[in-house]
Amino acid sequence: MAVDDFYAAHPEYSTRLALHIRDSSGDAFGAAAAAIDLLKNVQAKTIVGPQTSLESRFVMNLGDRAHVPIMSFSAISPSLSTKESPYFIHTSLIDSLQAKVITSIIQEFKWNEVVPVFEDSEHGNGIVPYLLDAFQEINVRVPYRSTIPPTATKDEILTELKKLKNMQTRVFVAHLTCNLGLQLLLLAKEEGMLEEGYVWIATYALTDIINLMGSSASAVMQGIVGIKPFVKTTRKLVDFKQGWRKRFHQENPHTHITEPTFFGLWAYDSIWSIALAVERMRRTKLTFQELNTKNSSTDLASIGFFSSGAELLQSILMTTFDGLAGKFNLVNNQLEFPTFEIVNVVGPRQRRVGFWSPLHGISRWRNSSGKLDIIQWPGATKVVPKGWEWPTKGKKLRIGVSVQPRFNKFLHAEWDARFNNLTVEGYSIDIFKAVMRELPYASYEFVLYGDRNGSSNGTYNDLLYQIYLQNFDGVVGDVTILANRSLYADFTLPYTDSGVSMLVPLKNKNKKSSWTFLVLLDTNLWLAIGAFFIFTGFVVWLLEHKINGEFQGSPKDQLATVLFFTLSSLVFAHREKLLSNLSRIVMIAWVFVVFVLQSIYIAKLSSMLTIEQLQPTVRGLDDLIKQGYYVGYMNDSFMPTLLKRWEFNESKLIAFNSPQDYHEALSNGTLAVFLDETPYLKIFLNEHCGKYTMVGPIYKTAGFGFAFSKGSPLVREVSKGILKLQESNEMLKIDEKLYGSKMCHASEEDITSPIPIRLTFHSFWGLFLSTGVASIAALALHLVSFLFKHRQPTLDDQMDTPTVSNTTPAISVPKAPQAQQLFPELSILNLSMKQKTFDIKFRQVVCLSRKMDGEVVRLVWIIIALEAK
Repeated sequence: MAVDDFYAAHPEYSTRLALHIRDSSGDAFGAAAAAIDLLKNVQAKTIVGPQTSLESRFVMNLGDRAHVPIMSFSAISPSLSTKESPYFIHTSLIDSLQAKVITSIIQEFKWNEVVPVFEDSEHGNGIVPYLLDAFQEINVRVPYRSTIPPTATKDEILTELKKLKNMQTRVFVAHLTCNLGLQLLLLAKEEGMLEEGYVWIATYALTDIINLMGSSASAVMQGIVGIKPFVKTTRKLVDFKQGWRKRFHQENPHTHITEPTFFGLWAYDSIWSIALAVERMRRTKLTFQELNTKNSSTDLASIGFFSSGAELLQSILMTTFDGLAGKFNLVNNQLEFPTFEIVNVVGPRQRRVGFWSPLHGISRWRNSSGKLDIIQWPGATKVVPKGWEWPTKGKKLRIGVSVQPRFNKFLHAEWDARFNNLTVEGYSIDIFKAVMRELPYASYEFVLYGDRNGSSNGTYNDLLYQIYLQNFDGVVGDVTILANRSLYADFTLPYTDSGVSMLVPLKNKNKKSSWTFLVLLDTNLWLAIGAFFIFTGFVVWLLEHKINGEFQGSPKDQLATVLFFTLSSLVFAHREKLLSNLSRIVMIAWVFVVFVLQSIYIAKLSSMLTIEQLQPTVRGLDDLIKQGYYVGYMNDSFMPTLLKRWEFNESKLIAFNSPQDYHEALSNGTLAVFLDETPYLKIFLNEHCGKYTMVGPIYKTAGFGFAFSKGSPLVREVSKGILKLQESNEMLKIDEKLYGSKMCHASEEDITSPIPIRLTFHSFWGLFLSTGVASIAALALHLVSFLFKHRQPTLDDQMDTPTVSNTTPAISVPKAPQAQQLFPELSILNLSMKQKTFDIKFRQVVCLSRKMDGEVVRLVWIIIALEAK
């Protein structure tokens, strides 16, 4: 049909294709023999149609040897490398492209586990590596790969299906040929694996089965989601299908096939591409060059090679046109497929539910973004399956519980012989039941890990290992999440506090005595207070004694007045009245200091005498190791391994069997500290409030969690339930049941933290600085005022004053050099000043010299010279 239609559309072309048909009967060696016959006897310039991947692998090597393009429209294995065989051309869908589409569907519905079911052949195995890589990128787990031999019997297929049915995963990707795929789906339907809760995603080879087998296939595939390349419906395609049905049914009157497959469309377009390429080379001589084969006895050696093969190959690769299957465009020897169609088998037909493209991904409409249309899943439900079922129908989850838990309040499991049943209760059980009430599909039963007499079968590590051995589906209890345990079980999010802490006795830090009031302040602060008492009194006396009669008298009386005045300021009872404003400022600053010191002192003294300052006897691990204290821990815990890692002396480690035992040891001083996990210590502290404290955590752990088998989807579901429970009021009620209505202060941070035992000068130096600055400033102002009031009139003052007598003799001002002659002492100062400045200073000296002796004048001159210098 392709040859006839091409030349009917292009009657003017001068070249013609001659078809030479060979039947390989689906055998790879038959395909190789047919290819040798075509190359040697017919000298075929192009070979089209090795239909399976295995046939193509044989024929493509012959094409490389003879330089003849080999074109396959149905070999879909991505292992057929066009890089290794440059003369091989893919004009069909490649499985690696399907892997991307399937991965997008899995991601769209947020399924976490997928089981690929594929044919154990070249056709089936090719897609698996690409699927696994694509699933890994989106963090989807593949717990099992189901392989079906092409020659599998009904019993062999049933055995494999039962294995899949007993698994928790309910999402399957089927990559099978039509006959094998239909047989597997028929048996799966009999086993109830095409009912509600199951998901089947079919690759194109199986999706096209309805077009090949009609209603017999669609009746089995109800609810299956399939993918196939998108082909736009054109007038050319509609006309072709009409002609194809007429011709095909004339040749095959009893067939049920109603539509040409995509492989047929690609075959049609492949022939058109060759016809266009050959027409482009019409002036090229297309001949075979024979080899010298006289000494060869094989047909393979006598094939020769096509001298224009490379040119024909390039001409085919450059050919583009609008074909029946869409745009024919070869990229790297492979046909480009930009868009895929996602269909859902509903009733007798396939219903389109969306598209996939590299640019937009999953979408309902072509060349857009968004969700898929509503899908009818197996069981005629429109509710998206969760993708897993655990346990399977008719079974319950076997949840292991320990017979000897660490604390009965967390877990208490006991066999009731009277009613012949297992009683399980406690904090961990309450949380587990509350979470599982939100998961009604996961029914469960508790199984005791031990005998009915209360004897355990092993430690928690042994119990968790039973999950790996598949004796239990999960473990519930006060199970600590540890790295080594996660090797054979998966844990949920923790439902308790985390970490390892130390339990230590409390002691009263402050010992009261008759001299307690003295130790409140350190020595430096006492000395500073005394020094400022004396200094402040001296400043006040200096400011007041000239004008205030209360600060006058004999030296003895004045000293007594100053001391009494400053000491009485402590109780704000000083009776002396201050007359100077400066002394009042000094006293305001000092009284403020006294007020602050007095208030803090009283508060500190009250707290020391009335409040119990409880402090832990041990502060950290360093104290334990250095002092060689005895350290306790519970039997059957991971503490010994932890303590040995911290290099504790094993002779200092003591194991206990119950909280009462280490309570007695801590009380009588036998034990300095007890190490355990924070949740346990909280319960203990609540029962012995005020006697112990918790220091830490000193080691980080994840807390308590529930354990399930590796890869179990219940881990995620239960973790979400724990988060939801922790945000609800129900969690508060469960906590109250464990700890009671009132919690004791559990940690070291919760203990009343006393203020420092001694107050230091460093804490108050700012106060003393303020009063010191006030006192010094007052003294400075007082001195300036005194000097201003008692200054002597200068010569300039007399000259500027109108009342100065005209009889005052003129003063002869010597030049600066002359001054050095008058006063030799000035020569050592290297006197150099302007004459005007010197004149002023000289007049001042003259005025002073009238009332001072010569030596004083010389000293004044020296000071003047220094000032000028």
